[in-house]
Amino acid sequence: MLDRKFTAGRDDGRDTAPDHHPPSPSRFTSLHDAGVRSPGLVVNAPGCASIPGQASSASVEPVATILLAGVDLFFRSKLEGLLPEHHFVTVNSVDPPDLVIADISRVEPEDVADEWPDVPIMGFTNHTDRTGLQRAHTAGFDQVIVKSALVERAPELVAELTRVT
Repeated sequence: MLDRKFTAGRDDGRDTAPDHHPPSPSRFTSLHDAGVRSPGLVVNAPGCASIPGQASSASVEPVATILLAGVDLFFRSKLEGLLPEHHFVTVNSVDPPDLVIADISRVEPEDVADEWPDVPIMGFTNHTDRTGLQRAHTAGFDQVIVKSALVERAPELVAELTRVT
């Protein structure tokens, strides 16, 4: 039986496992890979970024500004994960929204519709809140959906309402 320590393919007894260092920012191929997220910053190609509205030789990915009304912090983070290419704001933002997503169980649908009359509005709630769903329809929301369907279809719903893919 051998009494020497296990080595990874070397006969001289030295451990060959490379030192593990977290990747440096220069190893990333894009800002998105590096975890850099900035409102309005769009990653076009590996290592390239541009600001919407400024000319660029690379193609610019469309970004929608989505206002969240009454959406709790947990569900906001879920939406940000489902729609990472879009910019999320709250009612205190100065950025005009391209779409409003409202939690019907936490806001008054009529108030939301009155506040943003020229912006597409999508409302959601749980499947048992039939009264809330009906109130949002009556208030004039462009899309009223149960929460689970929003999670399943978020990218296509946002694209449909904003004409942004």
